Amino acid sequence: MAILHDTTMSPGKLDLLSSWLPAQPWYAGRRPELARAGGFRLDDPGGEVGIEFMIVTDGSGEQVTSYLVPMTYRASALASAIGALIGTAEHGVLGHRFIYDGVHDPVLIAQLVALIQGDTQAQAQRVSNTTDPTVTSQPVADGPVTVAEAVVAAGDRSGTELRIQTAGPDGARNGQMHLRVCRILRPGEDPATPGGSAPAGGAGRPCVSTAWRLPDGTQVRGTLVTAR
Repeated sequence: MAILHDTTMSPGKLDLLSSWLPAQPWYAGRRPELARAGGFRLDDPGGEVGIEFMIVTDGSGEQVTSYLVPMTYRASALASAIGALIGTAEHGVLGHRFIYDGVHDPVLIAQLVALIQGDTQAQAQRVSNTTDPTVTSQPVADGPVTVAEAVVAAGDRSGTELRIQTAGPDGARNGQMHLRVCRILRPGEDPATPGGSAPAGGAGRPCVSTAWRLPDGTQVRGTLVTAR
């Protein structure tokens, strides 16, 4: 399980996101006024890449907007994701880190699929060696799914679409999975919770969902990722 260090990062994550968010097609605010609202982490089996699904709220618009930003933290640049760099920072323990929009990082995508399939567990965002039971998911296929290749197929105001080529145990490609990463989060009923029902546009689709906090302290819950 991931070990989190009690240290500093300069510049901080909110500072980096305040510069990066306005250039994204799904950003709906003015000048970001960001606050941490929730999220979780996933483990990299190789132990090299930090994986975080960060939720922030932005109060710069007419109403508060909640954004999901999946991020990866690497010790060196990822050549395949040059255009997805959020920024770089100095970590007090790990040193220089390259921080990416995680939908472009194959390590994050593989672990997100494992989470959806129930093959890994979400980890607490700010506590070491602790699972996060508030993160729930529904599988999209029977049995384990191996990611052979993944591309960002589309990105707009409604989210980021990932097209994933899957493979069997022998390595032969055997199908496709489509993930939609919601960038603007909308509180509502949760289809991944027993008794819940899917939000508009998500009926019957497996998903990852969790809870987060609004600026007034209210806790809400909604869908982060849908899959088919």
